[in-house]
Amino acid sequence: MNEASDSSRVVNLTQRLDPASERVGELLSAVRGIANRRLQQWIGNMFEHVDDALFDLAEKAENNAAQMHYFDGMREVRKRRPAVERNFLSAISRDLGELTHPSQQPTVSAPLTSGTVELSLVADNDLEESLAITSMIGKNEQRLSRDLFAVNQRLSVICGGYKIDDANNPVAPAILSQAFRQVLHELSADMRVKLIIYKLFDRYVLSSLEELYLEINVELVRAGVLPQLRHEVLRGGHSAQAAVDAVQAAVSSSMVADDVGEIPSDVLQTLNALFNARRGHVGVDVGMSAMPTGPLPSANELLGALSVLQSQITSTGPLLHARAGDAAALSHEVMQLKGQLLTQIGALRGERPSHVATIDEDTIDLVGMLFEFILEDRNLPVEMQVLLARLQIPYLKAAILDRKLFAHRQHPARRLLDGLADQAKSWSEESDRDHRLFEKVKSIVEQLLHDFDDDMSIFDRLLVDLQQFQDVNKRRSELAEQRVAESTRGREKLEQARRRAAREIIDRIGDQKLPPLVHGVLARAWANHLVLTLLRQGEASPEFKSALRFIDDFIASTRPALTPESRQTLRQMLPGIERSLRLGLANVAFQESDIERLLAQFHTYYRQQLGETVEDAEPPASVEDEAILAIPDSIQPVVDRDAELDEEQDRDAVVVAPDSPEWQQVQALQPGTWLEFSLIDEPMTRAKLSWISPMSGRYLFVNRRGLKVADYAPQELAVLLADGHALVLAANALFDRAMTAIVGRLSQPDAAQTTGTE
Repeated sequence: MNEASDSSRVVNLTQRLDPASERVGELLSAVRGIANRRLQQWIGNMFEHVDDALFDLAEKAENNAAQMHYFDGMREVRKRRPAVERNFLSAISRDLGELTHPSQQPTVSAPLTSGTVELSLVADNDLEESLAITSMIGKNEQRLSRDLFAVNQRLSVICGGYKIDDANNPVAPAILSQAFRQVLHELSADMRVKLIIYKLFDRYVLSSLEELYLEINVELVRAGVLPQLRHEVLRGGHSAQAAVDAVQAAVSSSMVADDVGEIPSDVLQTLNALFNARRGHVGVDVGMSAMPTGPLPSANELLGALSVLQSQITSTGPLLHARAGDAAALSHEVMQLKGQLLTQIGALRGERPSHVATIDEDTIDLVGMLFEFILEDRNLPVEMQVLLARLQIPYLKAAILDRKLFAHRQHPARRLLDGLADQAKSWSEESDRDHRLFEKVKSIVEQLLHDFDDDMSIFDRLLVDLQQFQDVNKRRSELAEQRVAESTRGREKLEQARRRAAREIIDRIGDQKLPPLVHGVLARAWANHLVLTLLRQGEASPEFKSALRFIDDFIASTRPALTPESRQTLRQMLPGIERSLRLGLANVAFQESDIERLLAQFHTYYRQQLGETVEDAEPPASVEDEAILAIPDSIQPVVDRDAELDEEQDRDAVVVAPDSPEWQQVQALQPGTWLEFSLIDEPMTRAKLSWISPMSGRYLFVNRRGLKVADYAPQELAVLLADGHALVLAANALFDRAMTAIVGRLSQPDAAQTTGTE
């Protein structure tokens, strides 16, 4: 009875069905139930491992700040997990339910399938996130292509012929990954944390999709949907774009590998697919279609020929400083290396081969593009570009010997080149007068050219040598940098205190006309006392408040005493004024004899104020007295001149709007960022942002030796950036910059014309 009932529901659905039919609804409901049950299990399992992974990384963090990132991420994941799981499952279930309404598909934003990642147009975080998503999609679409093809075809049938493919199937890696990315936006966690979550999503969800597709296919076959379907994958134009996705996936994997401890086995294999796709003959050895004669060169032949070319470079003598045109000449040499290599192999074997194996050609092209990038990298001074470009042959040999060089961030050869480029970034003639840095980089380049044959351990030895050099120079520069910052901080505090003291005195004097003797004491002696008190005790101290009260009392004591009451008040004030004046003058190093002489003049002045007759009194504040006491006529003209100078500078200055890119760039600068300054009539110099003053907001720059180069107000720095006289240099590693540039270049339509040049 049950068997008959079941068989009655098995219908041969080899033709398109009406999407509105009841049977289609039942089948889609079955698929949705399978997907929901599987995905709910996998997503829950994934989040259990997220907590463990973040805890482990927090324990291994290199510093407290990094540790807090992971702990904060753990707390945020625990808080948001229910909402993320619920919204993810709801989105997939909704999309499956709406498959019969093509106009509403897809409901998530455009998935990251072929060609949707514009590497040069996204911010760093978006780039890393996009690459991580693309990595998951590319890897799993290729792995699951057969089973996913069958699911797509069967869903197309039950949806009335509407084409279901990898780009719009709600349970395909592309839509699942993009849906997860969208719901993960609810997580306000650091990008490092999100990249780890994506990695685990790949491991515990996408890697299990084979089971989901198998169950869906079995269910639909049981229902009679395309039971005889062969698992075939469409080929053709899709292959080239698949290669683009694959290489982006490989680069992404290497970028996030350090966080999760996994590194792809060989990025070069994936890049091989992209190179071949751009040439238009995927998976065929170069030249096979042209029927090359003779065997393709072996790896040993390539290495032998490279060693000969390497010896030719060393035989020309020591490396020299770059001259005009060296970079352009080297760029031509870099692009011509493949042809020189084939010619040299021909000289060794007696017959010049016309081609090399695909993987070898792609290795040659990739290394060539790396060194082309070095010669175009604006972050490196021209002298250093030329020096580092000499390493093309040693690095090509290294890449042939160990094809994981491009996949492993911690590969010694990669770390050495990154380290050399990082040191080179800070170099300028002015900061390297003793040529210590240039000679160190030159020495390492020459050692590789002279000594590297096939022993890869040379990269470890030279890396240790470079790191020791960096450590010694870092300690020296940090001490010098600290002294510069402290000196600048001290001058700013002094200037701020001087301005504060002047303002307090000027505000209290106002429009009053004071006797020259009183005005002179306040303008110089007491102003200095206020400055010292501010610096030593601070503005909240009783000493500073007492010094300000003295100014008020001192000014009040100059008012005419015309009534018995006012004279009595003045007599009561005088002991305190004299006591404070003695202390203040002594604080600013007045000699005792000068203090007594000045007080004698004040005694005479105040007796006159009280109406007493004074005979044979010294004239107050004579020219000689002012010389002794160093009291000027007034501080007001000095302040006025400063204000006039500021106004004049404001009139002449070019103003950069607060919403301009340059202003935003200045606001985003962090200590440790390197800039290149090319000022008119001054030599090019490179300087690191060492310190941003919390008082004035000025930016202090030092060279690689820790010596001060300049300090700028934010507006001044924005103007330099806008005029092209300043350039912010990249902070990320050379290899990362180069790989991103290479991926972007190979993804361009004309890439086929710019690779494989002989």
